[in-house]
Amino acid sequence: MKSTILSIAALLFAVASFAQPRAEYPRPQFERADWVNLNGEWSFTLDLANTGAERDYYNSKGFDQKIIVPFAPESDLSGIGHKEFINAVWYQRTIQVPAAWSGKSIKLNFGAVYYESEVYIDGKFVGRHYGGSDSFAYDITEFVADGKAHNLVVHAVSDVRGGNQPAGKQSSKLNSYGCFYTRTTGIWQTVWMEAVDKQGLERVQVLTDIDQSQIVVTPTFYSVANGNRLAITVKDGAKVVSKVEVNAVQGLPVVVPVKKAKLWSPESPFLYDVVYEVKDAAGKVLDKIDAYVGMRKIHIDGTKIYLNNKPYYQRLVLDQGFYPDGVWTAPSDEALKQDIVMSKEAGFNGARLHQKVFEERFHYWADKLGYLVWGEMASWGKTSANIEAARNFIPEWVNIVMRDRNHPALIIWTPFNEEWEVPDNQMGRFLTDVYNITRQIDPSRPVNTVSGGLYAPSDFCTTHSYQQDGEKLRMQLFDGEKFYQPQGPTAKDAPSAMTFLYYDGKVPYIIDEFGGIKCAEANPAKDERTGSWGYGNAAVTKEDFYKRLESQVKAIISHSDKICGFCYTQLTDVEQEQNGVYYFNREKKYDMDRVRAIFQMAAEGYEQ
Repeated sequence: MKSTILSIAALLFAVASFAQPRAEYPRPQFERADWVNLNGEWSFTLDLANTGAERDYYNSKGFDQKIIVPFAPESDLSGIGHKEFINAVWYQRTIQVPAAWSGKSIKLNFGAVYYESEVYIDGKFVGRHYGGSDSFAYDITEFVADGKAHNLVVHAVSDVRGGNQPAGKQSSKLNSYGCFYTRTTGIWQTVWMEAVDKQGLERVQVLTDIDQSQIVVTPTFYSVANGNRLAITVKDGAKVVSKVEVNAVQGLPVVVPVKKAKLWSPESPFLYDVVYEVKDAAGKVLDKIDAYVGMRKIHIDGTKIYLNNKPYYQRLVLDQGFYPDGVWTAPSDEALKQDIVMSKEAGFNGARLHQKVFEERFHYWADKLGYLVWGEMASWGKTSANIEAARNFIPEWVNIVMRDRNHPALIIWTPFNEEWEVPDNQMGRFLTDVYNITRQIDPSRPVNTVSGGLYAPSDFCTTHSYQQDGEKLRMQLFDGEKFYQPQGPTAKDAPSAMTFLYYDGKVPYIIDEFGGIKCAEANPAKDERTGSWGYGNAAVTKEDFYKRLESQVKAIISHSDKICGFCYTQLTDVEQEQNGVYYFNREKKYDMDRVRAIFQMAAEGYEQ
């Protein structure tokens, strides 16, 4: 059996070596024509003692192993498959800037590298980045010459057990256990170069205003010369819906009218094409970006969450974004799309993306297919009362919010999950700071500061319950007087000065984790490492599963006058946690017609 697995891994490695993996443009909402994908085979070495810098690895012209980027060395798709702890890694390859890019700024982009990374070109230090989930870029113009080959080296360091870096569901033990799984170290998203004019667009913030039929675009330029102009064109297919051209001013909002706007929703995910052009005083186009926008509005009124000014019931699924062969990295762009298709087939209209920051290509498919998502940080693994941990968390979270805030499918931010630490007043202060920062960067979306756990300042309340009996769940959620809100073992001991709040029934309430049912008939084999599990006692047969699931969903929607949505745990099995609607390899586990009918049962007071 072992030899078979090794043969399959070798085959995958061979295939990946000939076909560039993840060849699609990684940032589809801000796309330039002049770019080079750097995924594929790199030279590589494990640096388990993290002594490579002392050995001048940054000058290396090649290491002793080969790896397929963007797959982490723990993954089978990388060709490495090293599952034990990795303190540090080194990557090397040559890069060559096309001669046609002469006169442009050359950006070296990384989708994500876990965790602390350094970049060198021809032995010269380019930059250092802290953060394992956010995207970042370096201007390497001064380090490269047009048409000349250069030596690129990347060094990455990780310490998931140190308490200072957000790790999400990465295991802090040697093997996976409980709800913690295989780790990810180093490069795990696409690496690419692109040519950008020195006066080009760095980013935009897009706010859609359906009430006044307009889009508000706030641009950030790399630099602005006197006389530069910004042109924004909105199109419906080949038809120009609106075009505005203004003086290019750093950070000044531009209003673009969109009359009789077609709205975006899961039922009708219409997207307008958008073209941004930066022009000089003579009218020459310096920078052109292809983008898109979905006209939609998300807001809270009383105890309901509204989409496009109508109460909208959220039928979400917990999605942890792990893959058997790629770990945190989807094996293909099609795999990202198919996870959404599978979820919709099971009856869900969205997902809570859990303890992982999903790549931009996932959000793109959510936008295209009509799929609501909650953006969540991989917050577990840090000690929040630790100053360095907080310092690491905040800038990474800011980058994530700024990167993804233009996606119409993303409707809610969730920076933390199940925070229970109450050693002193720092935790309450930290959660409050992150809430305020998130609202300042993106005032257009509600913030669910902590999913489950202690209820910090937040725009609505979420709770987790894995009560398996439907009637007991119904009574637990609302007993006629108060709502269910679990309290941590130390919460009652918190000093009165702490800012933790308790649900008063005046804001929306969502049960954003429930279910987690394992079925013995569907999962007969135990995981070889620790034993497979789900919440509560496993359902004996698939029929038992359907009955239990139906009783739980009915219990929640019976409170639809008070509870405005749910999130079922979970979309797929993940390693030893075998409570998914689908198997870990994405094969069907149940009769999806029956599952879909259960999750789509009518919630009173909401359009179906």
